[in-house]
Amino acid sequence: MDTTSAVPRSLATEAVHAGREDLAALGLHAAPLDLSTTYPSHDSRAEAARLDEFAQTGARLQGPPVYARLDNPTVARFEEALARLEGTESAVAFASGMAALTAVLLARSAEGLRHVVAVRPLYGCSDHLLNSGLLGTEVTWTDPAGLAAAIRPDTGLVMVESPANPTLAELDLAALAESCGSVPLLADNTFATPVLQRPAETGARIVLHSATKYLGGHGDVMGGIVACDEEFARRLRQIRFATGGVLHPLAGYLLLRGLSTLPVRVRAQSATAAELARRLAADPRVSRVHYPRIGGAMVAFEVGEDPHQVISGVRLITPAVSLGSVDTLIQHPASISHRIVAENDRHTGGISENLLRMSVGLEDVEDLWRDLDAALSAGRRRPDAPGREPLAERVAP
Repeated sequence: MDTTSAVPRSLATEAVHAGREDLAALGLHAAPLDLSTTYPSHDSRAEAARLDEFAQTGARLQGPPVYARLDNPTVARFEEALARLEGTESAVAFASGMAALTAVLLARSAEGLRHVVAVRPLYGCSDHLLNSGLLGTEVTWTDPAGLAAAIRPDTGLVMVESPANPTLAELDLAALAESCGSVPLLADNTFATPVLQRPAETGARIVLHSATKYLGGHGDVMGGIVACDEEFARRLRQIRFATGGVLHPLAGYLLLRGLSTLPVRVRAQSATAAELARRLAADPRVSRVHYPRIGGAMVAFEVGEDPHQVISGVRLITPAVSLGSVDTLIQHPASISHRIVAENDRHTGGISENLLRMSVGLEDVEDLWRDLDAALSAGRRRPDAPGREPLAERVAP
């Protein structure tokens, strides 16, 4: 497969064509779906040599596939396309975002680098995986200013998420990368997607996605992917083979298809989200709105009364965990996505009990606002209640 483009292309063009350049020569228009788990070969000596090379280097096998846990042609197309969109040498796909993060941690731990420095907030399960020590890792939580001081000789990774889940807090990735020195910076880019930012361009050496979200975009596929240099990708492929956290070919097919509309979806959803954030910021029933400077389709807001009444009051908007789908979703992080994080740690990360997180879809903005308006009325606080902030202070970038 031709993996390079002779002429620089825009992101929108790459999203449609990356990973598909060879299709016309194959007499195909749509990318094929390869569901084989194993592949026949009469040359066992050659197969042995190829397997030895993979065991030693982790390089992608040349020639026909051998076994689906080693590689899959459909998944490889998705990996190539995402690497092109993120501007990295390679990408390695996994069964979920958490499987992808697990592989990264195992890869660093295998080198004796078990210490991780992290900045809250992160996605709740990422926070839990780091904090629980389930993989034998040790984590130091810090703020951006204390990052450099938190790094030790055995630090193998610095992990951040920007915009962060669920508060949408933004970090200066270039400054953080400089503070990391030789330690790789992992940036979770799930919320922004390469449409809004490419962390590798500002120094992040590892870019993580829960592909379940915007990359798939339709709430019907689960996956994770790590964009990185080829050297680290080889370690990740070896870990994926050993642990079995492979992405199913059908998921790879759906994710590749999802990438083709990613720029269009994210830009349209972001425009609606910005308008909803503006209206929420002007609403006296809302005490604070969080919306990132770079934009995006995620809006977080704090209500003055019971957030659970807002959740129970929506009718068009879907009250469900996850994000990035074509339909709008809303959830209460303290109850669901970040429930697994200890209460004090949630508060440290700025996750209040009154915070709601909304993933804006492709519906009409007026229809969404009518639904939000009705739901907010269900949890309306008294107009004379104390604790109101001036309007200018209620929008937090």
